[in-house]
Amino acid sequence: MHVVDAHCHIISDDLTAYPRAPIGGKQSEWAESRPVTADGLAALMDETGIRQAVLVQATTAYGYDNSYVLDSTKRRADRFVAVGTFDPLRPDAASALEDATGDGGLAGVRLFTSGSTVPVQGEWFAAPETYPFWEKATELDVPVCLQMRLGPATKQLEEVLERFPGVRVLLDHIGYPDIAASPSGAGSEVAELARHTNLYLKLTHRNLERLQDAGKEAAGFLEPVMEAFGARRIAWGSNCPAAEQSLPELLALAEEVLAELPDGDREEIFSGTARRLYPGLAQVPPLEN
Repeated sequence: MHVVDAHCHIISDDLTAYPRAPIGGKQSEWAESRPVTADGLAALMDETGIRQAVLVQATTAYGYDNSYVLDSTKRRADRFVAVGTFDPLRPDAASALEDATGDGGLAGVRLFTSGSTVPVQGEWFAAPETYPFWEKATELDVPVCLQMRLGPATKQLEEVLERFPGVRVLLDHIGYPDIAASPSGAGSEVAELARHTNLYLKLTHRNLERLQDAGKEAAGFLEPVMEAFGARRIAWGSNCPAAEQSLPELLALAEEVLAELPDGDREEIFSGTARRLYPGLAQVPPLEN
Protein backbone atom coordinates (compact mmCIF):
# COMPACT_ATOMS: atom_id res chain seq x y z
CA MET A 1 0.00 0.00 0.00
CA HIS A 2 1.24 3.47 -0.88
CA VAL A 3 1.43 5.91 2.03
CA VAL A 4 1.50 9.72 2.08
CA ASP A 5 1.74 11.49 5.42
CA ALA A 6 -0.69 14.41 5.10
CA HIS A 7 0.21 16.13 8.37
CA CYS A 8 3.71 16.34 9.83
CA HIS A 9 5.94 19.12 11.10
CA ILE A 10 9.61 20.07 10.81
CA ILE A 11 11.80 22.38 12.87
CA SER A 12 15.28 23.55 11.87
CA ASP A 13 18.29 23.27 14.15
CA ASP A 14 19.60 26.52 12.61
CA LEU A 15 18.21 29.25 14.85
CA THR A 16 19.97 31.99 12.89
CA ALA A 17 18.52 31.13 9.52
CA TYR A 18 15.14 30.16 10.95
CA PRO A 19 14.50 32.05 14.21
CA ARG A 20 11.60 31.00 16.39
CA ALA A 21 8.53 33.21 16.28
CA PRO A 22 5.69 31.12 17.77
CA ILE A 23 2.15 32.32 17.40
CA GLY A 24 1.01 34.00 20.58
CA GLY A 25 4.64 34.31 21.69
CA LYS A 26 4.69 30.86 23.31
CA GLN A 27 6.47 27.84 21.87
CA SER A 28 4.83 24.43 22.21
CA GLU A 29 6.48 21.85 24.44
CA TRP A 30 7.01 19.34 21.66
CA ALA A 31 8.72 21.90 19.41
CA GLU A 32 11.32 22.43 22.10
CA SER A 33 11.72 18.88 23.41
CA ARG A 34 11.56 16.69 20.27
CA PRO A 35 12.10 18.76 17.11
CA VAL A 36 12.72 16.97 13.81
CA THR A 37 14.48 18.59 10.86
CA ALA A 38 13.47 18.02 7.25
CA ASP A 39 16.38 15.63 6.75
CA GLY A 40 15.50 13.87 9.98
CA LEU A 41 11.90 13.47 8.85
CA ALA A 42 13.01 12.07 5.49
CA ALA A 43 15.11 9.48 7.33
CA LEU A 44 12.13 8.53 9.51
CA MET A 45 9.96 8.25 6.41
CA ASP A 46 12.50 5.92 4.80
CA GLU A 47 12.48 3.80 7.95
CA THR A 48 8.69 3.65 7.90
CA GLY A 49 8.18 3.14 4.17
CA ILE A 50 6.59 6.54 3.55
CA ARG A 51 7.63 8.12 0.29
CA GLN A 52 5.99 11.56 0.47
CA ALA A 53 4.65 13.98 3.07
CA VAL A 54 2.87 17.29 3.51
CA LEU A 55 5.00 19.62 5.62
CA VAL A 56 2.51 21.59 7.71
CA GLN A 57 3.99 24.73 9.20
CA ALA A 58 4.90 24.35 12.88
CA THR A 59 2.86 27.38 13.89
CA THR A 60 3.84 27.06 17.55
CA ALA A 61 7.48 27.42 16.53
CA TYR A 62 7.47 29.80 13.54
CA GLY A 63 4.13 31.57 13.50
CA TYR A 64 3.50 33.06 10.06
CA ASP A 65 7.11 32.72 8.85
CA ASN A 66 6.88 29.79 6.45
CA SER A 67 10.49 29.97 5.29
CA TYR A 68 11.61 26.58 6.58
CA VAL A 69 8.81 24.48 5.09
CA LEU A 70 9.20 26.33 1.79
CA ASP A 71 12.97 25.95 1.64
CA SER A 72 12.74 22.28 2.60
CA THR A 73 10.20 21.63 -0.12
CA LYS A 74 12.35 23.33 -2.72
CA ARG A 75 15.29 21.13 -1.72
CA ARG A 76 13.26 17.93 -1.78
CA ALA A 77 10.40 18.45 -4.21
CA ASP A 78 10.34 14.68 -4.77
CA ARG A 79 9.39 14.10 -1.11
CA PHE A 80 7.53 17.13 0.19
CA VAL A 81 4.91 19.78 -0.43
CA ALA A 82 4.42 22.68 1.99
CA VAL A 83 1.38 24.03 3.80
CA GLY A 84 2.08 27.37 5.45
CA THR A 85 0.30 29.26 8.21
CA PHE A 86 -1.56 32.27 6.84
CA ASP A 87 -3.27 35.34 8.29
CA PRO A 88 -6.59 35.87 6.45
CA LEU A 89 -7.19 39.12 8.35
CA ARG A 90 -4.29 40.98 6.78
CA PRO A 91 -5.52 43.82 4.52
CA ASP A 92 -3.76 42.36 1.47
CA ALA A 93 -4.80 38.77 2.17
CA ALA A 94 -6.07 38.03 -1.34
CA SER A 95 -2.97 39.24 -3.19
CA ALA A 96 -0.66 37.78 -0.53
CA LEU A 97 -2.30 34.38 -0.91
CA GLU A 98 -1.81 34.48 -4.66
CA ASP A 99 1.85 35.40 -4.21
CA ALA A 100 2.43 32.73 -1.54
CA THR A 101 0.94 29.92 -3.61
CA GLY A 102 2.48 30.82 -6.94
CA ASP A 103 5.09 28.75 -8.78
CA GLY A 104 7.33 27.00 -6.27
CA GLY A 105 5.29 28.30 -3.37
CA LEU A 106 2.89 26.83 -0.85
CA ALA A 107 0.65 23.94 -1.90
CA GLY A 108 -1.91 24.99 0.72
CA VAL A 109 -2.38 27.19 3.74
CA ARG A 110 -3.35 26.68 7.37
CA LEU A 111 -5.41 28.84 9.69
CA PHE A 112 -4.41 28.25 13.30
CA THR A 113 -7.44 29.28 15.35
CA SER A 114 -6.91 27.06 18.41
CA GLY A 115 -4.16 24.82 19.72
CA SER A 116 -1.68 24.06 22.45
CA THR A 117 -0.50 27.67 22.68
CA VAL A 118 -3.85 29.24 21.75
CA PRO A 119 -6.24 27.78 24.34
CA VAL A 120 -9.22 30.01 23.49
CA GLN A 121 -11.00 29.08 20.26
CA GLY A 122 -10.90 32.01 17.86
CA GLU A 123 -13.90 32.94 15.74
CA TRP A 124 -11.98 35.36 13.52
CA PHE A 125 -11.65 32.94 10.61
CA ALA A 126 -15.31 33.61 9.73
CA ALA A 127 -15.21 37.39 10.18
CA PRO A 128 -16.24 39.54 7.17
CA GLU A 129 -12.67 40.84 6.99
CA THR A 130 -11.61 37.36 5.88
CA TYR A 131 -14.01 37.15 2.93
CA PRO A 132 -11.45 38.35 0.34
CA PHE A 133 -9.15 35.55 1.52
CA TRP A 134 -11.83 32.89 1.17
CA GLU A 135 -12.85 34.23 -2.24
CA LYS A 136 -9.26 34.08 -3.48
CA ALA A 137 -8.72 30.59 -2.02
CA THR A 138 -11.79 29.45 -3.95
CA GLU A 139 -10.59 31.11 -7.15
CA LEU A 140 -7.09 29.62 -6.87
CA ASP A 141 -8.39 26.23 -5.62
CA VAL A 142 -5.97 26.38 -2.69
CA PRO A 143 -6.71 23.83 0.05
CA VAL A 144 -7.17 25.47 3.45
CA CYS A 145 -6.29 23.46 6.56
CA LEU A 146 -8.30 24.64 9.56
CA GLN A 147 -6.98 24.02 13.07
CA MET A 148 -10.09 24.44 15.23
CA ARG A 149 -12.37 22.68 17.68
CA LEU A 150 -15.83 21.46 16.86
CA GLY A 151 -18.42 22.71 19.29
CA PRO A 152 -16.85 26.08 20.12
CA ALA A 153 -16.44 26.97 16.42
CA THR A 154 -18.79 24.66 14.49
CA LYS A 155 -21.13 27.57 13.79
CA GLN A 156 -18.32 29.63 12.28
CA LEU A 157 -17.08 26.68 10.24
CA GLU A 158 -20.51 26.17 8.72
CA GLU A 159 -20.87 29.87 8.01
CA VAL A 160 -17.67 29.76 5.95
CA LEU A 161 -18.61 26.55 4.14
CA GLU A 162 -22.06 27.88 3.25
CA ARG A 163 -20.81 31.25 2.08
CA PHE A 164 -17.89 29.78 0.11
CA PRO A 165 -19.02 26.31 -1.00
CA GLY A 166 -16.27 26.02 -3.60
CA VAL A 167 -13.33 26.27 -1.19
CA ARG A 168 -11.69 23.03 -0.11
CA VAL A 169 -11.25 22.92 3.68
CA LEU A 170 -9.34 20.23 5.58
CA LEU A 171 -10.34 19.87 9.20
CA ASP A 172 -7.13 19.21 11.14
CA HIS A 173 -7.52 16.33 13.61
CA ILE A 174 -11.20 16.23 12.50
CA GLY A 175 -11.74 19.21 14.77
CA TYR A 176 -11.03 17.19 17.94
CA PRO A 177 -14.43 15.46 18.27
CA ASP A 178 -14.99 14.03 21.77
CA ILE A 179 -14.69 10.36 20.86
CA ALA A 180 -13.76 9.41 24.42
CA ALA A 181 -17.07 10.67 25.79
CA SER A 182 -19.18 9.00 23.11
CA PRO A 183 -17.89 7.46 19.86
CA SER A 184 -21.37 7.37 18.37
CA GLY A 185 -22.19 10.92 19.49
CA ALA A 186 -18.95 12.24 18.03
CA GLY A 187 -19.55 10.24 14.86
CA SER A 188 -22.99 11.79 14.39
CA GLU A 189 -21.59 15.27 15.01
CA VAL A 190 -18.92 14.86 12.35
CA ALA A 191 -21.15 13.02 9.85
CA GLU A 192 -23.61 15.93 9.83
CA LEU A 193 -20.90 18.13 8.32
CA ALA A 194 -20.54 15.91 5.24
CA ARG A 195 -23.28 17.84 3.46
CA HIS A 196 -20.60 20.44 2.78
CA THR A 197 -19.12 18.61 -0.17
CA ASN A 198 -15.73 20.36 -0.16
CA LEU A 199 -15.02 19.65 3.50
CA TYR A 200 -12.28 17.05 4.08
CA LEU A 201 -11.19 15.32 7.27
CA LYS A 202 -7.60 14.91 8.43
CA LEU A 203 -7.38 11.78 10.57
CA THR A 204 -4.48 11.82 13.03
CA HIS A 205 -3.30 10.14 16.21
CA ARG A 206 -5.42 12.56 18.22
CA ASN A 207 -8.47 10.73 16.88
CA LEU A 208 -6.92 7.30 16.38
CA GLU A 209 -5.77 6.95 19.98
CA ARG A 210 -9.32 7.58 21.20
CA LEU A 211 -10.68 5.09 18.68
CA GLN A 212 -8.15 2.48 19.77
CA ASP A 213 -9.19 3.04 23.38
CA ALA A 214 -12.86 2.65 22.40
CA GLY A 215 -12.31 -0.88 21.06
CA LYS A 216 -15.45 -2.26 19.43
CA GLU A 217 -17.32 0.96 20.16
CA ALA A 218 -15.04 2.72 17.69
CA ALA A 219 -17.39 1.51 14.97
CA GLY A 220 -19.95 3.97 16.35
CA PHE A 221 -17.69 6.75 15.10
CA LEU A 222 -16.08 5.21 12.04
CA GLU A 223 -19.18 3.81 10.39
CA PRO A 224 -21.28 7.00 10.17
CA VAL A 225 -18.25 9.13 9.26
CA MET A 226 -17.13 6.75 6.52
CA GLU A 227 -20.66 6.47 5.16
CA ALA A 228 -21.16 10.23 5.13
CA PHE A 229 -17.78 11.41 3.85
CA GLY A 230 -16.40 8.40 2.02
CA ALA A 231 -12.72 7.53 2.01
CA ARG A 232 -12.00 10.02 -0.79
CA ARG A 233 -12.55 12.90 1.65
CA ILE A 234 -10.40 11.55 4.47
CA ALA A 235 -6.59 11.73 4.68
CA TRP A 236 -4.27 10.22 7.26
CA GLY A 237 -1.58 12.34 8.89
CA SER A 238 0.92 11.27 11.55
CA ASN A 239 1.32 14.61 13.37
CA CYS A 240 4.97 13.66 13.84
CA PRO A 241 6.79 14.90 15.92
CA ALA A 242 4.03 16.65 17.88
CA ALA A 243 2.85 13.14 18.73
CA GLU A 244 4.90 11.39 21.36
CA GLN A 245 5.06 8.10 19.44
CA SER A 246 7.60 7.38 16.71
CA LEU A 247 6.57 7.61 13.05
CA PRO A 248 6.49 3.79 12.61
CA GLU A 249 4.29 3.54 15.71
CA LEU A 250 1.94 6.23 14.41
CA LEU A 251 1.51 4.46 11.09
CA ALA A 252 0.97 1.13 12.87
CA LEU A 253 -1.72 2.76 15.03
CA ALA A 254 -3.59 3.96 11.96
CA GLU A 255 -3.27 0.60 10.23
CA GLU A 256 -4.62 -1.17 13.31
CA VAL A 257 -7.66 1.08 13.77
CA LEU A 258 -8.52 1.03 10.06
CA ALA A 259 -7.73 -2.65 9.50
CA GLU A 260 -11.36 -3.64 8.87
CA LEU A 261 -11.90 -1.14 6.06
CA PRO A 262 -11.84 -2.37 2.45
CA ASP A 263 -8.45 -2.14 0.74
CA GLY A 264 -9.70 0.56 -1.63
CA ASP A 265 -10.81 2.78 1.24
CA ARG A 266 -7.51 2.31 3.03
CA GLU A 267 -5.62 3.26 -0.13
CA GLU A 268 -7.60 6.48 -0.38
CA ILE A 269 -7.10 7.43 3.27
CA PHE A 270 -3.38 6.62 3.28
CA SER A 271 -2.50 8.23 -0.05
CA GLY A 272 -5.21 8.89 -2.63
CA THR A 273 -6.95 11.80 -0.92
CA ALA A 274 -3.70 13.63 -0.15
CA ARG A 275 -2.40 13.21 -3.68
CA ARG A 276 -5.59 14.68 -5.17
CA LEU A 277 -5.60 17.60 -2.74
CA TYR A 278 -1.94 18.33 -3.42
CA PRO A 279 -1.22 17.58 -7.12
CA GLY A 280 2.49 18.14 -6.57
CA LEU A 281 2.59 14.81 -4.77
CA ALA A 282 0.89 12.98 -7.62
CA GLN A 283 3.56 14.14 -10.08
CA VAL A 284 6.13 11.85 -8.43
CA PRO A 285 5.28 8.13 -8.32
CA PRO A 286 5.57 6.84 -4.74
CA LEU A 287 7.94 4.00 -3.94
CA GLU A 288 6.49 0.56 -3.42
CA ASN A 289 6.71 -0.56 0.21
